Amino acid sequence: MSYIQFDKNQLINLEYSLEKEILRSNRAGSYACLSIIGCNTRKYHGLLISPLEQFGGEKHVLLSSLDVTIVEKNKEFNLGVRKYEGDNISPKGHKYVRDFEAETVPRTTFRVGSIVLIMERLLVEREQQVLIKYSLVESQASIKIRFSPFLAFRNVHTLSKSNLYANTKARKVDNGIASRLYKGYPELFMQFSKQPDYVHVPDWYYNVEYMKEMERGYAYKEDLFVPGYFELTMKPGESIIFSAGTKEAATASLKRKYNNELSKRIPRSSFYHCLVNSAQQFIVRKDKKAEVIAGFPWFGTWGRDTFIALPGLTIAIRDRDSFLAVVDTMVKKLQHGLFPNMGSDEDFAYNSVDAPLWFIWALQQFHTYDPDFDLWKKYGRYIKHILTHFRDGTLFNIHMQDNGLIYAGEEYKALTWMDAIVYDTPVTRREGNPVEISALWYNGIRFALELAEAAGDKKFIGEWKELPGRIEGTFVPTFWYGEGSYLADCVKDGKQDISVRPNQVIAAAMKYSPLITEMKKSILDVVEKELLTPRGLRTLSPKNPAYKGVYAGKQESRDEAYHQGTVWPWLLEHFCEAYLQIHKQSGLSMVRKIYYGFEEEMNRNGIGSISEIYDGDPPHAGRGAISQAWSVAALLRIRRMIKNYSATE
Repeated sequence: MSYIQFDKNQLINLEYSLEKEILRSNRAGSYACLSIIGCNTRKYHGLLISPLEQFGGEKHVLLSSLDVTIVEKNKEFNLGVRKYEGDNISPKGHKYVRDFEAETVPRTTFRVGSIVLIMERLLVEREQQVLIKYSLVESQASIKIRFSPFLAFRNVHTLSKSNLYANTKARKVDNGIASRLYKGYPELFMQFSKQPDYVHVPDWYYNVEYMKEMERGYAYKEDLFVPGYFELTMKPGESIIFSAGTKEAATASLKRKYNNELSKRIPRSSFYHCLVNSAQQFIVRKDKKAEVIAGFPWFGTWGRDTFIALPGLTIAIRDRDSFLAVVDTMVKKLQHGLFPNMGSDEDFAYNSVDAPLWFIWALQQFHTYDPDFDLWKKYGRYIKHILTHFRDGTLFNIHMQDNGLIYAGEEYKALTWMDAIVYDTPVTRREGNPVEISALWYNGIRFALELAEAAGDKKFIGEWKELPGRIEGTFVPTFWYGEGSYLADCVKDGKQDISVRPNQVIAAAMKYSPLITEMKKSILDVVEKELLTPRGLRTLSPKNPAYKGVYAGKQESRDEAYHQGTVWPWLLEHFCEAYLQIHKQSGLSMVRKIYYGFEEEMNRNGIGSISEIYDGDPPHAGRGAISQAWSVAALLRIRRMIKNYSATE
């Protein structure tokens, strides 16, 4: 039995199966994502969704779905599933599904009478191409199968509608056709490993509904275009490959290509292998660049997320080359002491105060992993660039105060990771001295001095050696809230925001921290009592009147809850780090409980991965993106902590 598997009773129950989503991505930036029953429930779902250079590298849905119809004795059995208005499901292909598993690749078994058809799919590693294998494993005789491709040709964030501008023509290519709905797009080549008959009958399918978009308060109806259909005959025991890609395929080698790609896959045969497989899906390589996708299915590359996630996605699974490749790509984007928070090469947004400091922290984790690598020689100039700009001042009023702490913020700007904005106003106001920023700043300076001392950089040491002492003298008086025995979340003009939030855990977790052990213990006690859940740390204590325990509704409602109680798994990495620093081996029991508690998530939202966020209120339902880089990375880092501390037991 496979580690990830669903049976007939689970699959035909649409209330259950439509909530489960399966994602696969490749190193070229493409992905395929849909519900385990094959029905698209989001505008972000499809069989081939690819970044297109013609549109600034933004992802576009090319092939939305592929209906497969078994034709037997003049009867048609359509295995597709789509939702239309009024909970109308048509066709009802879920009736024929008998099994779904995803140990190596997604594999669906259909039964129609005495016919058993197995469908498996994968994305080619470094191409914009999806391969789908169909195997007729049981049948009393040869059967006819019909394939109808549903095309979208639109940005993942939009929806398509029928129009007179669509190019409804298709040109024949080897064992298939090529279609380009709109000018500026690449052609989509749809081909088979054996010669099919193609019938050109262009048609629109109107008002396909995406239930997840309706729940999120977005437009949720789409028109999809079908250029025609393919027919071919399969005999018992035969397998065929369908290919959809932006380049013409060599059809004679499709089976060999499928098998070669399959051999590269890591079986998701355990909790750990699921995490490793998921981690690898976030790293995209193209044109000598390596970047981290923050989450699927709608995020792109974010600077902050990249550096927070990078150690877990790479060195925690002994992939040092990917770590260095991503860093080498990102440092080219460094300007004014800042990394881009998000955006494209032509339009970056440098509105993240913490991304540069997390960059230094990420290098610190690499140094622990590989202390012989000369980080100062390769990246010292970037560290100096960041520290100098933070000290002297840069964009968004980011600067060091006379007391050594970092001030950041302007009106209507949200510069930390708690960056939700509703009606042009940050939901979580953190202008001033956010606690984790000064903690990361202090840690970054101390780590830079450590590297500089090893390298004999006397100039840098002379310039910076006095600053850590100044910060040590002001950090605790500024942030410590004595009545509650924890750190204020933010301080502005001497006034503390004493909301109980998780950012103080970061200050306690740093290798270099201005906090004494007793303070760290007290912080962890407060966080454990008010913020810790089985799925992460709440962003605000339920005791606070502003707490929102459920992340749901339209965009504004969700944003108001995003950092006001919603649970984030990535914060657990720093909670566990601080917890083990204090409790050593005696803390392993709790940390193991946290880590292994996530195993049940492998069969929930994004199959085999970890969601972006969870509700603050029990039962802590998964929300947001179904697969998030820093969520997965945190668990892989926690696993590494467990192994390291267990080795000294």
